[in-house]
Amino acid sequence: MSTIVFVDGENFQKKIRQVFAESGLKWDDKKYGQIRLKQLLKSALPDERLSAIHYYVAKLHVYPETKEKSEELVQLQRTLKSNLSSQGVRFIVSGNVRMYPLEKGELLFKEKGVDVRLAVDAISLAADKKIKTAVLCSSDSDMQPVVKELKRRKVRVIYLGFQTQPNRGLMYTCDETVLIRKNELKKYIIDTYQLKIRRFDDIKPPVSKRKTSSKR
Repeated sequence: MSTIVFVDGENFQKKIRQVFAESGLKWDDKKYGQIRLKQLLKSALPDERLSAIHYYVAKLHVYPETKEKSEELVQLQRTLKSNLSSQGVRFIVSGNVRMYPLEKGELLFKEKGVDVRLAVDAISLAADKKIKTAVLCSSDSDMQPVVKELKRRKVRVIYLGFQTQPNRGLMYTCDETVLIRKNELKKYIIDTYQLKIRRFDDIKPPVSKRKTSSKR
């Protein structure tokens, strides 16, 4: 039996962006792409021995109406996948991002199917008795039925949220609550990104050696 973290990727990123905004920190999708997720989770959950981390996202599509932006988002997701996979995180693509036209030519993009896949995976593992503790990293109230079913199957459930506007309902229904602090996000997102940039900046071009001839 094991401890598994289930991360709703879009919800997780949305909450981090909210923390950044309220803290006066500048958001950049490229910073998030370099997140040291495994270290962040270990820092937030020092008493837990994490057996696996599942990170869920929806499949992105390139729409003609937003071709340039769509292609940019697809590339950012690929970068994130490569980064998380190198940390041993299981990157799970499920469902789709759908586009809905609104009034005045505006477009709305919504994920479909991610929370369902997360719920099915968690409950299936519980049914097979392959999980002892489930860490739900999502502040979506739709996770309440999942929490109820996991607890019915004697699985300990930890709600992993953020100090900024945590989900009070999940705090009440889960067995335990852990809230990620702003300084932890800064350490494992912003500082990581800045360090990566500095490493490139520190590379100095090779000094060319000129041959000198001595006149006698």
